Amino acid sequence: MEANPTLDQLQVFLAVAETGSFSAAARRLNRAQSVISYTIGNLEAQLEVSLFERSGRQPRLTEAGRAMLPDARRIVADLQVMRARAKSMKQGLEPELSIAISVMVPSDAMVGVLREFGRRFPMVALSLNVGELGMVMDMVSAGRAGIGLGGALLKPDDTIIAEKIGHSFMVPVAAADHPLGQLGRPLTLNDVREETQLVVTDASGLTKGRDFNVLSYKTWRVSDIATKHQLIRGGLGWGGLPASLVREDLHAGRLVALQIDAYEQGEYPIYALRRVSNPPGPAAAWLIQAFQGRLSNCPGRDEVPNLVAMGKLPAAE
Repeated sequence: MEANPTLDQLQVFLAVAETGSFSAAARRLNRAQSVISYTIGNLEAQLEVSLFERSGRQPRLTEAGRAMLPDARRIVADLQVMRARAKSMKQGLEPELSIAISVMVPSDAMVGVLREFGRRFPMVALSLNVGELGMVMDMVSAGRAGIGLGGALLKPDDTIIAEKIGHSFMVPVAAADHPLGQLGRPLTLNDVREETQLVVTDASGLTKGRDFNVLSYKTWRVSDIATKHQLIRGGLGWGGLPASLVREDLHAGRLVALQIDAYEQGEYPIYALRRVSNPPGPAAAWLIQAFQGRLSNCPGRDEVPNLVAMGKLPAAE
């Protein structure tokens, strides 16, 4: 017959190993010492190995016992996780939460909220996707994300609820040594027409045929905003980037904020998206509220130009 240790046997084994004696384990577990000895004996019989040397005054782990100890700890810990998860589900807490977040959401706000989320909901598994443009709506529509944090709906969809929770800003920038960055004056449309503009391509296809603030005749299209950021920093072109992403570059002088009248710089509203058929549970509701608290404190429309010029874009609080 294959060995089939019980949880109780494994807990007794751990207690003896950790306290160093049968008597100390008995006190910890509030049991008679004879029960502890009997339980260990049964466990050894099932496993067909000796777990403790009993020749001295105190039991000592055998080589087999030392090898079995990590397995016992893992099994007991896994069962404790299972119990906690079941308790959370019984209380109405989601066992897992999948969210899709736009790159327009300030990274410091995202990290701050998720750090607190992990502390408050340690038993809720989290699946996080960060992406461009239509990805957020695409994932929510397809049911691959329970919550989306991004821009407004790109197409009418009665199955999705969109609630504005804050805003971010796009700022046109170029490297300090780029020709546009060295002009040192407000730029006209003619100034930027012949310069390469870096543009993010929406992999979701939801914005196909729609360009936003594309002013140059020559464009380089990239798959993600992180690549766009690095290419602009390298002087390969100009383009709009989230203010939160370029804050340090502006402050350090690596990038220059461009004043372009034709560029529609300003507030980029951020919405919490979810399917009508998928109301948020306690963890999801907390997450939405926490992001709203952070994003509603971003700089206002009238503050951003001065903050950019000073290189002091503050973090979202």
